[in-house]
Amino acid sequence: MKILVAEDEPDMAGFIARGLTDEEHSVDIACTGLEALSYATSRPYDLLILDRKLPGKDGLTVCRELRAKSVRIPILMLTALGHTAEVIGGLNSGADDYLVKPFDFEVLLARMRALMRRPRELRPDILELADLSVNTIDQTVTRAGRPIRLTAKEYALLELLMIYKGQILGRAQIAEHAWDEALDPLSNIVDVYMNRLRKKIDGGFEQHLIHTRRSEGYMISAQAPDHL
Repeated sequence: MKILVAEDEPDMAGFIARGLTDEEHSVDIACTGLEALSYATSRPYDLLILDRKLPGKDGLTVCRELRAKSVRIPILMLTALGHTAEVIGGLNSGADDYLVKPFDFEVLLARMRALMRRPRELRPDILELADLSVNTIDQTVTRAGRPIRLTAKEYALLELLMIYKGQILGRAQIAEHAWDEALDPLSNIVDVYMNRLRKKIDGGFEQHLIHTRRSEGYMISAQAPDHL
């Protein structure tokens, strides 16, 4: 999984990042609330581990602003504040779970697994763009009412593009999300799968939805981006 850790205490951030890396997750660290917002709104993540007390914008503000922007990433909030009122405040701001410091790392992993068992609650049932419709419940895809058959990997790539429609996703980001691993610089696996997906989604249609921006990556949009 691709995980964003928003934590301003270096020792705590390092502890979490090392543990998650040992579990074969890919980890980015944000040290401020503004960094957390920037990362979470511009890159695809499977989970956000969010400290409540961050400089600039605190965790509650980050959480509320992400939800206001319809960012549906699961959020696990960390805090040294364990009173009932603080827990309720965190959950009411849009967090999906709440873990009080200090904590056992195995408990953190268990909370993460519990969140990832219910991902469908955290995104729309139907993702739509122009005449393309993606049903995230039964994982069916139609364009102009015509069913499109995709492999499991092709569907995962399309769903990722649709969740971040209008945004350029780099090849490394796509690989980390869809393959749970860093991209070999010499590998063209992302391009191969994206070409297959493009043929199925855009083949036979005048309006192309999947676009490539040279040296940057891929996006899905009803309009082609500038400077392809």
